[in-house]
Amino acid sequence: MGFEFEAYFPSWESLDEKHRRELKKAAVFTQVPKGRILHNGKADCIGVLLICEGQLRAYMTSHEGKEVSLFRLFKRDMCLLSASCMLADIQFEVTVEAEKDTAAWLIPAETYRRIMKESAVLANYTNSLMASRFSDVMWLMEQIIFKSMDERLAGFLLDESGLENTDNLQITHEQIARHLGSAREVITRLLQYLQNEGAVELKRGSIKIVNRDLLEKRFKKAEA
Repeated sequence: MGFEFEAYFPSWESLDEKHRRELKKAAVFTQVPKGRILHNGKADCIGVLLICEGQLRAYMTSHEGKEVSLFRLFKRDMCLLSASCMLADIQFEVTVEAEKDTAAWLIPAETYRRIMKESAVLANYTNSLMASRFSDVMWLMEQIIFKSMDERLAGFLLDESGLENTDNLQITHEQIARHLGSAREVITRLLQYLQNEGAVELKRGSIKIVNRDLLEKRFKKAEA
């Protein structure tokens, strides 16, 4: 298979043998195609996802249907929000979607919760992971509150370029709007402004960064 469970599970060597056996026995390998919704709200509790390959996106949706990305998950990341039934204090609904074809191990929520109660190693890791995700969300709130949409857009394009390791981004205006919690028309207008500045070049279904310095200056404008 090439995706051995123990090679991807965090702190594997620190767990005792009993808990290793239980986790490995309960885990199910799954492959998820791009675009599939893995988790949608608190009523949907599929279990804990351990990502071997691919990319997931966690986002919230407003009553008006507007989306905003909270964070993304990559190789060796663990998704706890897909097991929201074991997180009683989570009071908001999050959707988890496969942004790319994804291979992952699925650990039943009940198994993970039971072992977490018995294992200080797993409990500490879980608390650390939740703190990290909270930091991600607080960073997002800071961006929304203190930065204008053009600054956030510039930052998003730079992040996307780093993530995909290219200046030629295969992404639509609608997709960017969903990530940033905006309207497509707003993103289109701002991208055209960035094109007029000479920062990007717009093509159908793609955006090319042609002047990274201009984007970086715009993103950091509020910090100056």
